Amino acid sequence: MSLELTAPAPEEPSVAADGTWLECIACGAQFAPFEDVRYTCDDCDGLLEVRYASPPTWDDFEGRGVWRYNAALPFEEGVSLPEGATPLHEVPRLEADVGVETLRVKHEGMNPTGSFKDRGMTVGVRVAKELGVGRLACASTGNTSAALAAYGARGGMETLVLLPAGKVAAGKIAQASLHDARILEVDGNFDSCLDIVQDLAARGEAYLLNSLNPFRLEGQKTIGLEILEEFHEDYGSYPDRIVLPVGNAGNTSALYKAFRELVQSGALDVDDVPKLTGVQAEGAAPMVEAIENGWDETRRWDDVETRATAIRIGNPVNAPKALPGIRETDGTAVAVSDEEITAAQRDLAAEGVGVEPASAASVAGLRKLRAEGVVDADEQVVCLTTGHLLKDPDAAFEAGDDPEPVPNDTEAVLEHLAE
Repeated sequence: MSLELTAPAPEEPSVAADGTWLECIACGAQFAPFEDVRYTCDDCDGLLEVRYASPPTWDDFEGRGVWRYNAALPFEEGVSLPEGATPLHEVPRLEADVGVETLRVKHEGMNPTGSFKDRGMTVGVRVAKELGVGRLACASTGNTSAALAAYGARGGMETLVLLPAGKVAAGKIAQASLHDARILEVDGNFDSCLDIVQDLAARGEAYLLNSLNPFRLEGQKTIGLEILEEFHEDYGSYPDRIVLPVGNAGNTSALYKAFRELVQSGALDVDDVPKLTGVQAEGAAPMVEAIENGWDETRRWDDVETRATAIRIGNPVNAPKALPGIRETDGTAVAVSDEEITAAQRDLAAEGVGVEPASAASVAGLRKLRAEGVVDADEQVVCLTTGHLLKDPDAAFEAGDDPEPVPNDTEAVLEHLAE
């Protein structure tokens, strides 16, 4: 199945249900969407994508939030809290400092559990109910577990999360714990956790809701749809570039799929598709390595380390979908240091936008690419920030200013402020 941006709309196969089916991106095999549980291709183990006989146009959307875009989704409604409709912030001082014509920040930390993962879970948990599964499961660096636990609770379903021991921010573990998920801390990294969850899913012990699950990415497509709609409403055009953090590469894949479907329906001209630009931490950058070397696939990094815990991933499962997305849109990928990430986190905070470290990678990457001349001064750019500041309060405290002790006296406080 071609992932080219200009590929025509697919023809509906006999296995489709209400114009929806699953298709392998590697060999083109097609499957009914809800008859059996499957995450990868039965024939070649390739990644699956959800296909639609009638890709939507802008006129098909109404309402608010993720389910405004139900014409681009497999159901009319899902298990909802609700989610979506996140702000597209103006950041004028940061815009001027970076040196681009327009800079907006799409803050996904304003979703119900504080990250973009909620968009995928509202669809994924709805699919789980359609399939009649009992237990939901995920591997997580934190945000996925928080979202799955909340949406599993909302749907009245048992939830199991596997986390790398000692590698997940406390705020995220607290969310999963309070929403009554069963939390298993694995002596390994995120990729090890995902290996185990995939094995459990293959044995029928749980329904996997990591972004390997193609239905997760359907919800995440709506990030791109919201960006395009709101940006066009404000400027009468679409952004030249969207810069986003990359961990498992689910958002890169999802946004590219959203744009392809809009091109297929005629709602978006190929020349108006934004350049997808991925940013990774230097200590966990297999996607950047693949882009820089012209590889068709990533090579697994077994040893990964960065303070941006949400993107501390060495084997991005959605790379086969994301690499074409970056290349077909004439985008790129860049790695940034933890110090650059922290500086960008502070820059965003100075504009009143509070994000966790991984979110700030997008701004750090934009600044680096602008300095290198890869991004031009006349570009209109949207940076995606994926999680809220309170997801990792320890990191926020380390990046911020220290409290200043003062005596219990008004005059002493005034004297201190004057110094």
